[in-house]
Amino acid sequence: MDKQLSITESLSQSGLEAIDYLILLIYIAMLICLGFFLNYSRENKSKKKTAANYFLAGNTLTWWAVGASLIAANISTEQFIGMAGTGYADGIAIATYEIMAAIALVLIGKFFLPIMMERQILTVPQFLQERYSRGVGLAFSIFWILLYIFINITTVAWLGSLGIEQIMGLKGTYVSIMGISVSIRTLLTMSLFLIAGIASIQGGMTSVAWSDVMQFVFIIGGGIAVSYYALRAVGDYDDSFLDGCTKLYNFYANEDIGPDVHLHLVTQKSQAPEAFANVPGIAAIVGGIWLSNIAYWAFNQYIIQKGLAAQSIKEAQKGLLFAAFMKIIIPAIVIIPGLCAFYIIKNNDGLYLQNPILNSDEAYPWLIRNYIPTGIKGLALVAIYAAIISSLASMLNSAATIFTMDIYRKSINPKASGEKLVSIGRTFTIFALLVAAIAVNPMLSGRDQAFLYIQEYSGLIFPGIVIVCGFGLLWKRASTLAAIWSAILTVPLGLLLKLGFPETPFILRIGYVFIILSAIFIMLSFINEHVEPSQKIPDMVLNSMKKWSYILGGIAAFLIGAAIFVSIGSLLLPPDATPYNNAIAYLNDIGFEAFYFFGAFIGSCAMLLYSNVFSHMQDRKALIINPSIFKTTRSYTIGAIGICLITLILYIIFW
Repeated sequence: MDKQLSITESLSQSGLEAIDYLILLIYIAMLICLGFFLNYSRENKSKKKTAANYFLAGNTLTWWAVGASLIAANISTEQFIGMAGTGYADGIAIATYEIMAAIALVLIGKFFLPIMMERQILTVPQFLQERYSRGVGLAFSIFWILLYIFINITTVAWLGSLGIEQIMGLKGTYVSIMGISVSIRTLLTMSLFLIAGIASIQGGMTSVAWSDVMQFVFIIGGGIAVSYYALRAVGDYDDSFLDGCTKLYNFYANEDIGPDVHLHLVTQKSQAPEAFANVPGIAAIVGGIWLSNIAYWAFNQYIIQKGLAAQSIKEAQKGLLFAAFMKIIIPAIVIIPGLCAFYIIKNNDGLYLQNPILNSDEAYPWLIRNYIPTGIKGLALVAIYAAIISSLASMLNSAATIFTMDIYRKSINPKASGEKLVSIGRTFTIFALLVAAIAVNPMLSGRDQAFLYIQEYSGLIFPGIVIVCGFGLLWKRASTLAAIWSAILTVPLGLLLKLGFPETPFILRIGYVFIILSAIFIMLSFINEHVEPSQKIPDMVLNSMKKWSYILGGIAAFLIGAAIFVSIGSLLLPPDATPYNNAIAYLNDIGFEAFYFFGAFIGSCAMLLYSNVFSHMQDRKALIINPSIFKTTRSYTIGAIGICLITLILYIIFW
């Protein structure tokens, strides 16, 4: 057995120099000082501590603060470590999560956020309580808190400590504390929790949001620097950045080495079964990924809270549009290093510098440690720290917001003062940190591609979230009974399909759960007895809704019909049919099953519009929506069209 190096010896062999550590220390000092300064400034401006000031920053965020905070909260080790690792193993298909998120942000900025801001919603569970009942709001409060603590916070901290540990050359090292052996990864995790706690507990949302603006610069700047030098490394540093791009492309496009999926956004089952299981062909475009994106960006408290804290709906929409453009750029920052690591390994047989890559999530830190120059390593380390801290701080603040405003204030102490609510929020943040710290190791130890772990287990509640929240916002017949049963059934249905059909990719499984749940929701809503006569809708609005119900209904019928046609055709394929000589075989190879979900998804939207037009009854708690709030500025429309065109071009080039 090889002798285990001491911490000092490991650090000396990490490739990090004093300047790298100095850059990291300066960043941490800046972050902590900014948090305390913002808290001091806020308390001196107003001695009165209110929940709105603490949890929504007093609605002071500008569009660029909203957009930067959204990206900083979203981009974490899930992307830098997890997505880069999946890119290393499976290629750029994982980028579809980022690309399709841009489209989702455009839709959310136009349709969902305006409703929530007009109704002055503080939390998503608050909306559910107002729209349905106290029980539904409480159920989803618990759902989100458990998801944050046991899935999101734990995974971000685990991937972060894994990456930092490897970059610093401390992988597998332990220290003795009072005679107890403690791993460095555990200590790193605790330090991340401590810094995130300091960044979020004192100043609340104000501290989180404005710290995110600073961290956004570090995340994007550090990420771009790593991608640039990774491509230089591909060119053996003798060639230019563009030469590295050319070498990388030629390597993956070389047909002589056999089919490779690394440069395809749409994977084929026959070429890469493992990659297809993670990102199943066109399901990454028209499958359950829509549920993930809508649930995450529209109804995820720590994300939508950034938009709700904006100065106005126009500022919030511009912020979402800015974030959407950034989401298209993110794959170039986090996936290219994974591709470069794969190239370097394949073109240096037997060469392992500073430890091998034992699982794909180690690709990004391995590349930094071995191929990124001094100084830039420190910047890369700061980018990872910034990504971790910003996400953890946002999650902690939002978990505290949900607990304080939707559980404590409504069920435990309805008469609590603003100062008391702020105190409870801070206390719960500490509690959440402690629970996550205990849970992190047993839940994630030994996992590979943790980005997909987050997506799969978050996906257990995403269908229910989209149906309950989305239908509640847009459909006047949505009932409390339907919402309750959707909340109850979403996790059991997901687990049942996972156990019964383990070979089915989870993006397809959550689509099937959506189909089942939406059918149950619609049926229960139509037999709802707690209804009243519908309010009058202007004729112009009625005609528009009627037109779009017919258009969407036609699209849904075509999609479902095409899926049925391919299903039947797949049973009648000749023996010599392959994805390369038969269209039906090709559609089957890229996951045509996703059309069933997308048809049902579009069809449910058509049904909601049709029912809103022709039904003479509505639920007693139905929202009265002013259609004028959906109007957007010309610049927003142009930006949205630009995002759609860029997305189309990317899929044409990398299909």
